[in-house]
Amino acid sequence: MRPAVFIDRDGTIIAEKSYLDDPAGVELVPGSADGMRRLREAGFALVVVTNQSGIARGLYSEADYHAVARRLDEVLAALDVLPDGTYYCPHHPDFSEPCDCRKPDTGMHRRAAEELDLDLAASYYVGDKPSDVIPAVTLGGQGILVRTGYGAEQDASVPEGTWVVDDLDAAARRILESSPAR
Repeated sequence: MRPAVFIDRDGTIIAEKSYLDDPAGVELVPGSADGMRRLREAGFALVVVTNQSGIARGLYSEADYHAVARRLDEVLAALDVLPDGTYYCPHHPDFSEPCDCRKPDTGMHRRAAEELDLDLAASYYVGDKPSDVIPAVTLGGQGILVRTGYGAEQDASVPEGTWVVDDLDAAARRILESSPAR
């Protein structure tokens, strides 16, 4: 088993755009690809975990979500930082059935761990909202809030012990400074 860095998509890897449904709107947050590259080179699995309540809300379709996800994969592949896996939750408790995958629940993380042979307790949980970092409390590992996306407004609301950094590249640097040599 190897550790992973679980990374939120919107506001962390790509610029926050309300209910993104158009692949042309995929725009990397500055430093996100550099951070992912550092982590990949250090031997971490990269796993994107994203809540996509716009599907449950009827604002866009699963096909729209997949078109945006394909475009992000194309952009990241061109930069040689394609994630090991991408997992999404199409639910919202007010618009669909209950689920265990919507962050801060851990269904996406557990599924990735099973499919990719990941050590959840040795992993990192990075995003711009408390719901992105709370899985670290449940699963072990370390939560990291980035100040991109909604993060600048959320840093007072994260669990104790959560690291707060400027962006995904700063998160990668902090991870690499604190983790054992690989």
